[in-house]
Amino acid sequence: MLNELSQNQIDQVLYSEAFGRIGCYTEGRTYVIPINYVYDGIYIYAHSINGMELDTMRINPEVCFEVDQITDTSHWRSVITWGTFEDLEGEAATRATYLLIQRDMTMIASGQSIQELTSTHALDIDELLQNISVYRIHLTEKTGRFEEPK
Repeated sequence: MLNELSQNQIDQVLYSEAFGRIGCYTEGRTYVIPINYVYDGIYIYAHSINGMELDTMRINPEVCFEVDQITDTSHWRSVITWGTFEDLEGEAATRATYLLIQRDMTMIASGQSIQELTSTHALDIDELLQNISVYRIHLTEKTGRFEEPK
């Protein structure tokens, strides 16, 4: 049975996943990029080294973002959102970086506490930010569908 996800279900998918795809468009070309991300209820936060991904979104900040949860061909959820790309600097970039690191550490901790990881592996956020660009997508529209057997 194919059906639409509620806004609550859409948010659940966005919160629960860590990998999605950004679609952007410039100079007559569409570009789709897989990213790891974190969702805070308003924004999708991500990071990237300089390259085509950032260049494309800086030229045309209107983007699409897509996330899937797929068990098999008859058990899946898919969310598509639209929004606006924003480069982050200063406090906003630092906050986003901490959210991304917290998400990544939660995924890899495998039983080791986040507090223990952060105290034994001192993180220099300023050094990290010199090598990457941190950005967010301000979501303006969200839609989702799912399929499950009757």
